[in-house]
Amino acid sequence: MYKFLLVIGLVSVFALTAKAQGLGPDTAKSGKSDTLKKASNTAPGSFAPPIRKEKAYHPDSLHSPHKAVMHSLMVPGWGQLYNHRWWKVPIVYGGIGLLVSAVIFNQKYYNQDLAIYNYRKQGIAPTPGQKYYAEYQLYAQYNVPDASIISELDGYRRNRDLSILGILAFWGIQTIDAYIDAKFIHSYTVDNNLGMNMKVTPGLMNQPLFAQSGNPSYIPSIKITFTF
Repeated sequence: MYKFLLVIGLVSVFALTAKAQGLGPDTAKSGKSDTLKKASNTAPGSFAPPIRKEKAYHPDSLHSPHKAVMHSLMVPGWGQLYNHRWWKVPIVYGGIGLLVSAVIFNQKYYNQDLAIYNYRKQGIAPTPGQKYYAEYQLYAQYNVPDASIISELDGYRRNRDLSILGILAFWGIQTIDAYIDAKFIHSYTVDNNLGMNMKVTPGLMNQPLFAQSGNPSYIPSIKITFTF
């Protein structure tokens, strides 16, 4: 009786095994195709997340920092226009314009005081209608000494020279600014993908030396990495 039941059990096991092997490839193939279909399908109700496209890296290789520098050296603000930084052009010309007006102002009064000082040094006075006649009479009316005129000459000359140096410095600054902008455009991505990924990984961190009692010990830590 037991032998009969054992034979029936073995036959049943072999039959089930054969049925599973016969249906295995088709079933696996069908299940794989359904899974792939659902994974690639983004319709509502899909249990698999849609496949995300990798972020592309698109440096602007046609944008030349050398051209931006040369443009800015030739004409102030041209490099900013080349870099499509339109809002910087009024700043460039506003700064240079203020410095140029300072040069003109100081040069004007330097020439005036120099002419008046030369008149006094030669012991003559300008006649009505000559240049700086009104200014000469005004200085004489208020008894402005020669030392004050010389001091004003030195001040106007110093301010004029500093304004000229300021123009050159500002010219160089806007050239460097154009180079930095062009280098950024040339070297880094300019695509519209501003996504951010965060990766959290566990780790161990060694204790500082002042916190160690004798044997070095480690503290569990979490490392968070952001990728853009």
